[in-house]
Amino acid sequence: MSDMSIDWQSCFDRAHDYDSFLRKYASQVHRDRWSDNDRKIELSPESLATFGQFGRKMNVLCLAGTWCGDCAFQCPIFRKLAQASPAGLIDLRFLDRDDAPEEAREALRINGGQRVPAVIFLSEDGFEAARYGEKTLAQYRQEVESLHGASCSLGIAGSGDARYRESVISEWADQFERAQLILRLSARLRSKYGD
Repeated sequence: MSDMSIDWQSCFDRAHDYDSFLRKYASQVHRDRWSDNDRKIELSPESLATFGQFGRKMNVLCLAGTWCGDCAFQCPIFRKLAQASPAGLIDLRFLDRDDAPEEAREALRINGGQRVPAVIFLSEDGFEAARYGEKTLAQYRQEVESLHGASCSLGIAGSGDARYRESVISEWADQFERAQLILRLSARLRSKYGD
């Protein structure tokens, strides 16, 4: 199915901010897992400096599941990255995978499966700038090394290793920065804002 006809802005408008997403969809066990991962996230001084200089409004839509270990591990990273940008510049919202519009679920399939988290980076007016998901290269490398476990991790394996966590945070920071630079260099947006 082609996603050319998907109204990403409409999907974004119906999505939830981080806290309301957890309130609506997460059990206490899931909220605790997300909260535990959130406490372990530290952004590098370089990331804080880079994100502090962002200048384009960017909407970030994440298809996720509160039950998903990969989401519990990564989605708190997204929130920390959004918080590192100037206030209100990155609007991060979440759609529950099982409650999302079918066309969004289909468009965000990865290798034929409904894998989460899947992230769409949007311009302020709803145009797709980039997408990424569901795991970083560091995560795939670790899983290939182990080649065992559940098809959807519990977000625990490797998450205690500080270097591993730093690699995952760094890779997501790069994706957020890449999308921001795409928007910053957009001829359409540069013309709109005269910059």
